[in-house]
Amino acid sequence: MSGPHSAALPLIPANAENRYEVTRKDLPLSCPMPGMALWNSHPKVYLPIVDDGGESTCAYCGAHYVLRD
Repeated sequence: MSGPHSAALPLIPANAENRYEVTRKDLPLSCPMPGMALWNSHPKVYLPIVDDGGESTCAYCGAHYVLRD
């Protein structure tokens, strides 16, 4: 079934990769990120990537995020 946003940008598969590179425009960082398909995901959590030295791992799914400057 198509929704009103079916012509929007393609969704990023949530939890499909183990490592994601993000930039400062993605802050505040949440997992799953906006634009990820949520059907197979978990509750949204915010990750303190800046406070963690530029790398954070989601406690729910194990996705590893690396901040690119």
